[in-house]
Amino acid sequence: MYNIKVNFEQKGLEPVILQNIPSGDSLLEVLLDNNIELHHNCGGVCACSTCHLYINSGEQHVEELSDREEDFIDRAINPRLVSRLGCQCDLLPGEGTIEITLPDQTQFLGE
Repeated sequence: MYNIKVNFEQKGLEPVILQNIPSGDSLLEVLLDNNIELHHNCGGVCACSTCHLYINSGEQHVEELSDREEDFIDRAINPRLVSRLGCQCDLLPGEGTIEITLPDQTQFLGE
């Protein structure tokens, strides 16, 4: 089971800690299941970059970065070395703590 701390770049949103999250689901699925919106225009099939997020710590608890995911991260707004796509970050069997930051999603309102 995992504990996931979710930070937000968007002003006015306080961090949230999700507890007792089982392995198997992607970070995108975990967020949506817990009523935390993360854009996912392609439906979570690694065909866009809208579910872009930053993994601050605990990256060893999710699937490794694939070449295809890396290509889409390059298209994301403000990519960093810790950038990942939420749809591709499946939680591996095990337990631990993961800390992520969601970019300010209000930047997508004009699209």
